[in-house]
Amino acid sequence: MRPICRASGLAPYGSILFVLAALLAACRGAPENPKPDRVLVFAATSLHDVLTSLGDSFQKAHPGTEVTFNFAGSQELRTQIEQGAAADVLAAADRKTMDTLHTAGKVGDSAVFARNEPVIVLARPSATQVAPSGLADLGAATYTGRIVVGGPDVPIGRYTQQILDKATATLGADFRTHFEARIVSRELNVKQVLAKVMLGEADAGIVYRTDTLGPAQTGEAAKIDVRTINPEWNVIAEYPVAVVTGAPNAARTAEFVAYLRGDEGQKALAAAGFLGP
Repeated sequence: MRPICRASGLAPYGSILFVLAALLAACRGAPENPKPDRVLVFAATSLHDVLTSLGDSFQKAHPGTEVTFNFAGSQELRTQIEQGAAADVLAAADRKTMDTLHTAGKVGDSAVFARNEPVIVLARPSATQVAPSGLADLGAATYTGRIVVGGPDVPIGRYTQQILDKATATLGADFRTHFEARIVSRELNVKQVLAKVMLGEADAGIVYRTDTLGPAQTGEAAKIDVRTINPEWNVIAEYPVAVVTGAPNAARTAEFVAYLRGDEGQKALAAAGFLGP
């Protein structure tokens, strides 16, 4: 009797299984859509509109790149990065925030890419009211309006304190006493300062000039008046940018920083009311 060879009968089935397994492995190794180059930017609130627009332009110029943002007060962004939040770029509204993180090894070397001018924003008064003409009026004994400023750890709050220091040296201690007595709130970012004034919850505040351009674009310019601050007392805000230590896509991240500092970025920032670096 001829012996039965069972193995020979299974050979074709085993070959099919091998081919299927190979095909499955190949499919798993080739994703349907390659992941885009991602750049996560932590940025100061006052940069929201212009950076959002620049992010869109950068994506168009670099197909396959995805730029996303986390906007907050610079002090909030610093805390998030200190606590290990994933980020590629930090664009802050003051040097102190950046210097603190650089000293801690959290960001690389920084460069100023924009500047901004603090101004006084007023809730537009009724026809029977006399609007303050400038900073000195806000600290006058006769002024009874409510003032809102940035908190002491917020860049616009620190700039406000520097402005008050300079003005007090000229106008005297009574100026500062009266000004601070009228403060009704200290906000976590500059957008909140502007919002308080526009909503009528405060009569005056100190914000960046770029913030006052937003209401004009949304048809709300009639709600506020803007007053410049005496140049002898004013300070100019500086915006540094740096790559966050350990950024996973360092090459594309560096390109985005260069884009901000280059011709296209600077044109957009100037159009948004920022001063050059």
